[in-house]
Amino acid sequence: MVAGCAFLMMSDAVSKWLSQTYPIGQIMSMRNVFVMIPILIVVWHRNSFGDLRVQSWGGQTMRAGFHVASAAFFVTSITYLPLADVHAIAFAGPIFIAAMAPFLLGESVGWRRWTAILFGFAGVLIMLRPTGAGIQWIGLIPLAAAFSAALRDVSTRWLSKTDTSISILFFSSIAVIIGGMTTIPWGWEPLTWTATGLFMLNGLVNGTAHFLIIESYRHAQAPVVAPFKYSMLLWATLFGFLIWGHLPDRWIIFGALAVVASGLYILHREQRAAAAAAKTS
Repeated sequence: MVAGCAFLMMSDAVSKWLSQTYPIGQIMSMRNVFVMIPILIVVWHRNSFGDLRVQSWGGQTMRAGFHVASAAFFVTSITYLPLADVHAIAFAGPIFIAAMAPFLLGESVGWRRWTAILFGFAGVLIMLRPTGAGIQWIGLIPLAAAFSAALRDVSTRWLSKTDTSISILFFSSIAVIIGGMTTIPWGWEPLTWTATGLFMLNGLVNGTAHFLIIESYRHAQAPVVAPFKYSMLLWATLFGFLIWGHLPDRWIIFGALAVVASGLYILHREQRAAAAAAKTS
């Protein structure tokens, strides 16, 4: 999980660098063209092309739509905001999932988890800088990315009952490529050899990151590996500082601490609820 987060942050750093020259739709599309390479390598190595078969077209389409929206909002946000700011706000995703669980997944959420959810959203509000001059409206873009990603992850829970992880990743990557290509009429920039190399690096690193994260969940229970996903904040701060000299301010630091604490407590309560349900059954 830690390695996957590091590779994912490397991909985000390359995307942010490319955003100085190339439009958002082109970055989305070109990156995912090269994401397909590690996916196909894994399938070829395992001789498991049958795993790409789609069982639930409706579920795949819905999940892919949320994934495209999340990718668009996310690439837009890293274009205008420091990496650490984007990821700190985007960690509202698990809080959105917990808040939607009673309504979309039929899961029971007690008062302790609702308190943690409200505490997490208070952290998000802090990061949006509610000063006398108003909130930081640009911060709503990564928040929209987090909400779209939460809907994507909730739909993944349904979809994983019928479709393989590799088919979900493959179909969603195709959707992002097509979604990005719809922006061609608004103008794409010609590719240079350097940019082509960066797009290839971006896609390979991004695909490897997602594969490592999926594998971490395959080989260990979610409560064991999920907390290590917060290492993303450390990687974001490191890459942001080394490349652009960005460091998170006090609003981001205090807000992120609240969001991370909320997310870890929600994960703890979910683990206890799952253990209690297992004993009952």
